[in-house]
Amino acid sequence: MNRASLEKRPDEVATMFDDVAPKYDVVNDVLSMGQTRRWRRIVVDAMDMKLGQRVLDLAAGTGTSSEPYADAGIDVIACDFSLGMLKVGKRRRPDINFVAGDATNLPFADNSFDASTISFGLRNVNEPKKALAEMLRVTKPGGKLVIAEFSQPVVPLWRTMYTEYLMRALPAIAVKVASNPDAYVYLAESIRAWPDQDHLAAWLQESGWEKVTYRNLTGGIVAVHRATKPLESKPEGAAEAIAAHKGPVAKLRRNIQR
Repeated sequence: MNRASLEKRPDEVATMFDDVAPKYDVVNDVLSMGQTRRWRRIVVDAMDMKLGQRVLDLAAGTGTSSEPYADAGIDVIACDFSLGMLKVGKRRRPDINFVAGDATNLPFADNSFDASTISFGLRNVNEPKKALAEMLRVTKPGGKLVIAEFSQPVVPLWRTMYTEYLMRALPAIAVKVASNPDAYVYLAESIRAWPDQDHLAAWLQESGWEKVTYRNLTGGIVAVHRATKPLESKPEGAAEAIAAHKGPVAKLRRNIQR
């Protein structure tokens, strides 16, 4: 299955997330067997934010991923395109600044944030490369980007078992615990169709990010990619670099931490 077969209009995807917002975090915990919280802690550690810094948490949903920064006194902006998610998050955490925004056209000025992050949301953006370019635009020179996203298990047998879980067990579980099971069928398909670790790393390079590395979690079910915005702008802009790229996917030196 390719991304074309999964394409939905932004308003359709937003409605889907609006529908599942009330139980979204609980269902995620069940479907990931509790791993979601561990994965999110690793992202927070990789961000390594300090007091006085400002972070953009894109595709923040109900703000679960934003809470650790707010709790530490970091200025965090929780941005998402689902108003339903934002409303649930604002009721629970009125102290967090929730902002509605499109990942491909962020409502923020250039160089607004010390760091940007997106967890388990990039694959649901219709044009993910545009989102990478937009995060580059709003991040300060020298600032960092951390992405957590479902990826491809590195062991063939584990990959087969994982795919079977996604396409068989996950929808069955969602029927019992989710308010909109069809949304989780879509999400399972989007995970299976998402590019592997090296492809996403190449996209980051093409978008203008540098020092790109990634770390596999849970055998590659999830990968955490890290990158830095160059201190000086390159002559060729991010959009032009993406359009000009015609060669094979770059194979990067892997920085996998066990």
